[in-house]
Amino acid sequence: MAESNFVDYVKIYCRSGKGGKGSMHLRHVKYNPNGGPDGGDGGKGGSIYLRGNHNYWTLLHLKYERHIFAEHGGNGGRDKCHGTDGKDVYIDVPCGTVVYNAETGKYVCDVAYDGQEVLLLKGGRGGLGNFQFRTATNQAPRYAQPGEPMQEMTIILELKLLADVGLVGFPNAGKSTLLSALSSARPKIANYPFTTLEPSLGIVGYRDHKSFVMADIPGIIEGASEGKGLGLRFLRHIERNSLLLFMVPGDTDDIKKEYEILLNELRNFNPDLLDKHRVLAVTKCDLLDEELIEMLKETLPDDLPVVFISSVANMGLTELKDLLWKELNSESNKLQAITQEDIIVHRDKDMTRFAAEMEEEGEDEDIEYIDVEDIDELDDFEYEEEENEE
Repeated sequence: MAESNFVDYVKIYCRSGKGGKGSMHLRHVKYNPNGGPDGGDGGKGGSIYLRGNHNYWTLLHLKYERHIFAEHGGNGGRDKCHGTDGKDVYIDVPCGTVVYNAETGKYVCDVAYDGQEVLLLKGGRGGLGNFQFRTATNQAPRYAQPGEPMQEMTIILELKLLADVGLVGFPNAGKSTLLSALSSARPKIANYPFTTLEPSLGIVGYRDHKSFVMADIPGIIEGASEGKGLGLRFLRHIERNSLLLFMVPGDTDDIKKEYEILLNELRNFNPDLLDKHRVLAVTKCDLLDEELIEMLKETLPDDLPVVFISSVANMGLTELKDLLWKELNSESNKLQAITQEDIIVHRDKDMTRFAAEMEEEGEDEDIEYIDVEDIDELDDFEYEEEENEE
């Protein structure tokens, strides 16, 4: 089986640069034997930033970049020479990326829109040279500051797709078929459960050259919020959707009960999902006659709009797009979309599930790194002496 190009989960070790040492130097030149202190300051260590980039839609470009380091600051020199500043590092990520501490599971930050820059690890400040410590009573200070240490963290980058409409339903509810009927997306379609193994995005064209983005995630089963099926891994992708489209086949024994099961799984995963606008689509209605459809309408939930569709027979699709466009642009949904960044509450990772989740994603390896530059000079000197004695 070929490896998927859709990567929404990456573990990376990041380290900012340490500050350069300040110089302890006294100026001794011809005709000026008592020149005084002239040690320069050390340079600032490089910082690590996350930057939103709408050209990326997956974390694939970071999957094999397991270590990201910023440059250390240069040491100060004589004649008040300032050490070079370490270069900052910018990690480009798709919009909708959330960062967690891989060791504790704590939420760190969120990159929600294109061009947004978030400071992840700050570089150490450079130390002051002895020139900065001169005073009237201490005209030749023989000390300088060391640079501030670097910061390091192993992080988990988790992508939550940005889309206007998210499709929610059991396996074989017709989600992929609908997405292929409304957009140019071509997800895999087959008559068995869990055909969809990764999320798919499609742009749905509407009247007057308008459009909206629809996201299809793998089918949800009862218990998905507890880790059953594929739902736990992908439920996070609908956290950023503006509108949820529930899809239940028309030949289901109890449509309302199936809708309630789906709703309960969302409630268990994240109660805030219930605040989103919802639409119910009864699919595969080409198998039903008008009399049966009228009977079904009496048993359906009263608290949300319902539409009967058939993706294969192109039945009710125009009505569905009209309804979705109306809901997406309703005043209450517009208000939510404007403040969406503040509405999403990112909970810390449950560490009881976190290890299993990382193992499932192939991200359970410990990332360790030893920088030869960080070994103290004294240790190096002693080591060389021992070799010479032998």
